[in-house]
Amino acid sequence: MSTPETQDEPVTWIGRERAFERPVETPAATAAGTATRRKWLVPAGAAALALLVAIIAYRALHQTDKVVALADQNNIPLISVITPGLKAVTSSVTFTGTIAARYDMPIANEGDAGRIVGVYVEAGDHVQRGQLLAKLDDSVLTAQINRMAASLEQAKAQAALSAAEYRRAEAVESAGALSAEDIEKRRATAVTDAANVKVVAAQLAEGEARLGRTRIVAPIAGTVLTRNAEVGQIANTGGASLFRVASGGEIEMRGQLAEQDLAQVKVGDPASVYVTGLPQAFEGRVRLLGAVIDPQTRLGEIRITLQPDPALRPGAFARGTVAVAHATRPVVPQTAVLTDRDGSYVFVVNAQNHVERRAVRVADTVDAGVVIGSGLNGSERVVTTAAGFLRPGEEVKVAAAGPATPAS
Repeated sequence: MSTPETQDEPVTWIGRERAFERPVETPAATAAGTATRRKWLVPAGAAALALLVAIIAYRALHQTDKVVALADQNNIPLISVITPGLKAVTSSVTFTGTIAARYDMPIANEGDAGRIVGVYVEAGDHVQRGQLLAKLDDSVLTAQINRMAASLEQAKAQAALSAAEYRRAEAVESAGALSAEDIEKRRATAVTDAANVKVVAAQLAEGEARLGRTRIVAPIAGTVLTRNAEVGQIANTGGASLFRVASGGEIEMRGQLAEQDLAQVKVGDPASVYVTGLPQAFEGRVRLLGAVIDPQTRLGEIRITLQPDPALRPGAFARGTVAVAHATRPVVPQTAVLTDRDGSYVFVVNAQNHVERRAVRVADTVDAGVVIGSGLNGSERVVTTAAGFLRPGEEVKVAAAGPATPAS
C-alpha cells in the first residue's frame, strides 16, 4: 500500500493471511523463570504464616470466657447430704512396740572357764528353780575335792593327837614330870592342829562350791527364751549368756507413745494388743508409763501387762490401743470434712436449701468416719461429697438424707 505523503515513516499493514509469530521459549529460559517465581513465593508464604500465627495468639491471649458459677446456671446442683446425729464413740491412742518378757534373766557361767559336756534344755521349755540346764567338765575339780577331803581327815587326826598329848601334859604338871615349857609347846601344837583342820575344811568347802558351779541351773522358774550353749563349747567366766529365762512366763508389750498422747493415758487403763500375723486381740492393762520423754523423738515408754499365751513370743512386732475417753459425738464421712488455711470445716444445707460453711474441730477418726468434737450438734444436713465445688450461699437441691452409719 502507498504511504501518505504527510507521514514521514512507512506504515506496514498486516493482512489476515499473515500469522502472528510468538517468540520461541528455550528450556533454559523456562527454568530461570521458575526459579525466580520460587524465590519470591517462599518469603511471601512465610510472612503469611507468621501473620496467621500472630492473629491466633492475639485472640487466645485477649479472649476471656465468662465463668458461670454453679448457682448461676440454669440447673441447680443436686447434692447428697447426711444427718449424722450423735453416736457413742471411744477416743483411743495407738502406738507400736514389741512383745517382751517382763523379767528377762540372762544366765551365764559364774565359775571357772570350762568345756560344756551336756545341755539339757531347749528354747521354749518350762523349767523349775534349781533345774539343771547345762554341765561343765568337772574332772579336775573332782580330783581336787577328793584330795582336800583326805587332807581334812589327816588334819583332824593330827589335831586329835595333839589335843591328847596336851591333856596328858596337863595331868602330870602337878607332879613336876614335865617342865612348863614342854607343856606350853604341847598346848600350842594342839591349837595349831585344830586351826589347820578349819583351814583344810574351808578349802574343801571352796572346792565344793567351785564344783557346784560347773552345774548351770535355773535360778528361777520360768520359760527358756534362748539357748546359746552347745556341747564342746568353752564357757568363759563373765562371757556371753548361755541361756535367757523369762521369770514365771510373764509377758508384756513395750512401746513408745507420743508426748501428747502420754498425758491422756493412766496406769491401769485397759488396752488391746494386736500381734502381726494373728487375727485376735490380746487384752491387757497399762502397767508402767515412762518417767521421761526422749528429747530427740518426743516419745515416752509404755508397758502393757499381758496374760501368758504361747502365741505371744518375745521380739514380735505389736500394735497397741488404749481407750482414753467415752463420749457421744457427731460422726461424718471423711469426704465431708475439708481443710484450708482457716482450719477444718464442713458445708451444711439450711432450711432455704442454701449452703453454709461451718467450722468444726476434729476430735478423732474411727472406722465409720470423722468424729466432730465441736461445730455440729448432729441435727444439721451435712454435704457428704463434692463439697469443694460449692460456695457459701449457693442454692442447691438435696437428693436424699439418711442416718449416718453407726460408729464402731
